[in-house]
Amino acid sequence: MHIVVTGKQGQVVQSLLRRGAETGVEISAVGRPEMDLADPASIAAAFSALRPDVIVSAAAYTAVDKAESEAELAFSVNATGAGAVAGAAARIGVPVIHISTDYVFGGDKASAYSEEDVTAPISVYGRSKLAGETAVAAANPNHVILRTAWVYSSFGTNFLKTMLRLSETRDHLRVVADQTGCPTSALDIADAILAIAARVVADPAPSLRGTFHLTGSGEASWADFAEEIFAELSKSGGRKVAVERIPTADYPTPAKRPANSRLNGDKLARTYGIRLPEWRQSMMIIMQDLLNKGL
Repeated sequence: MHIVVTGKQGQVVQSLLRRGAETGVEISAVGRPEMDLADPASIAAAFSALRPDVIVSAAAYTAVDKAESEAELAFSVNATGAGAVAGAAARIGVPVIHISTDYVFGGDKASAYSEEDVTAPISVYGRSKLAGETAVAAANPNHVILRTAWVYSSFGTNFLKTMLRLSETRDHLRVVADQTGCPTSALDIADAILAIAARVVADPAPSLRGTFHLTGSGEASWADFAEEIFAELSKSGGRKVAVERIPTADYPTPAKRPANSRLNGDKLARTYGIRLPEWRQSMMIIMQDLLNKGL
């Protein structure tokens, strides 16, 4: 199986490349300058040359706050670009696995969101990603849309790495405690994508297509997440860092965040038999990787 993934530097892309090297699955990452999501012709040309069995649409505009002032660019990449990727996949007759986000929901539900819940994004980024889901579904019926959330890894920039970096010089941090979600390891996402890709390539069943939620098991607030990070860091001999739990109102940002980002993964478990590990277990694996590298 040959998987082509859009983007080169993202956490999911880097995790897929790592898993591909470990498992022997051929994975090619394609992005700028060879392929530009704003240039549909470059997308089609790149895919035709690589001859994939499945395409993973992972490239995205992810600057949530900056998107509030760069809406046109966010929609160009996350909506128009995503649709072009799905359309190019359809033209060469292969399935597309598209990565989406918890930000398509408004965050006012009391429990975890299911795939059947009404979407109501409250930020430009969320609206652009929801438009991307619509574009992907319209362009290629042979699609799997995976909504994930709170992604962290040893690659790129993410909450886990930011907390570890700040711990080097700070013994006290103020962290938002009234936003709840499901921290998700990008390596776990990569493992799930490999399993899903193998199924959709081999089985054309309509039940395997559609939208699914893919997040780590369990839930946490950002403050909970930080406290777990610092507890593990302390066990490893790192400095102790105290977390002051604060409300969102005390940490204003240009873009609104959903207060509830929890996603229910039961549909994915029923359909594919996939349920990601409890987030603390996966966090410890990534932390150990980072600490071993001296990061």
